[in-house]
Amino acid sequence: MATVEFTLDSQAVSVEGDPNMPLLYAIRNDLGRNNPHFGCGLAQCGACTVHLDGVPLRSCVTPLSGVAGKKVTTIKGLGNPGKPHPIQQAYIEEQVPQCGYCVNGWIMTAAALLHDNPHANDAQIRDALAGLKCRCGTHMSIMRAVKRAQQLINAGGPS
Repeated sequence: MATVEFTLDSQAVSVEGDPNMPLLYAIRNDLGRNNPHFGCGLAQCGACTVHLDGVPLRSCVTPLSGVAGKKVTTIKGLGNPGKPHPIQQAYIEEQVPQCGYCVNGWIMTAAALLHDNPHANDAQIRDALAGLKCRCGTHMSIMRAVKRAQQLINAGGPS
C-alpha cells in the first residue's frame, strides 16, 4: 500500500492503495467519481480516457503510481453546465449522445486534439479518434461535433 497524491480536476487528492491499481479504480471507487467509465479494461475502447498533464490516456491501464504529483483531468474538469468546453457544447448542439457510455472517451480525446491542433483537417481528426468505440454508431454526429467545436475554438472560444 502507498499514498499517492495528485491533482484531480483542479483539486488536490490523496489515494491510499496498491500503487499498481488502475487509476480508473482510484477515481471511481476511492474518490467516488462516476466518470470516466469502465469499458473493456484493456485500453481498447476509450471509455476510461482522462488527461494526464493535458495528454489523453486510458485510465484502466494506468497505474495509480504513474500519476503521483501530476494533474489528472476528467470530463467533469473539462467544463461544467454553466461553462462547457467547446466540445461539450458541440456535443449538445449536435445531439450526439445516444446511450452516452462512450462519450467520455470521444470528448476527452477530441478536446486534447483541438487543444494541440485547433485547425486539424478531417483526416487528422479521424486519426486522433481512431480506436475509440461507439456501439450506437454515432460516428458521423461525432465528426460534426468535433468540427463544430473546432469552429467555436477558432472563433475565439476557450480551449
